[in-house]
Amino acid sequence: MKLAVFDFDSTLMDGETIDFFARELGLEEQVATITEKAMQGELDFFESLITRVKLLKGLEHRKVIKIGRELPLMPGALETVTKLKEDGYKVVCFSGGFRVGTEPAKEKLGLDADFSNILHQKDGFLTGLVGGEMMFDYSKGEMIQRIQRLLNVSRTNTLVVGDGANDRSMFKFADTRVAFCAKEILKKEANIIIDTKDLTQILTHI
Repeated sequence: MKLAVFDFDSTLMDGETIDFFARELGLEEQVATITEKAMQGELDFFESLITRVKLLKGLEHRKVIKIGRELPLMPGALETVTKLKEDGYKVVCFSGGFRVGTEPAKEKLGLDADFSNILHQKDGFLTGLVGGEMMFDYSKGEMIQRIQRLLNVSRTNTLVVGDGANDRSMFKFADTRVAFCAKEILKKEANIIIDTKDLTQILTHI
């Protein structure tokens, strides 16, 4: 058994989910600035997530669902996931973003599972609250260990792919660590660096 874990925003998906939502409220620049600082490791991930989601309060949930279904996949995402599965990998997605984006992508790409956060909504509008599995800087590291134990997969047979500071925690538990169009803080933890938006380049390294 082999395991491949991908980040979602700016890795499997071309962009940041929360920035697409913020655009609907005219807050894209404000939210994107916070996102960038979090991905560079300049802000605590949990605090940045809470701050950004608060700004989404009042956004119609139906718009959130529609945007989540239409998020653009990264070039080469489908081909890469398909090939990894053919080669015996279980392929999952970890996201500090949101289920409304990762779940449709899971279906499109044929992922085995997605782990992310849930935007709270009431009466058809976002409340500015969020909860879920990927709320903290260390969440991906904890989850990858659980999955490795569940599937009896060693770190030798684990591949991780990400782009930002909150991916560092899962990089500690994999021998194949891909920094994909990544921030410098993550490149320091990687042994494979890809700087072009083409996920199929991963396949040449494994």
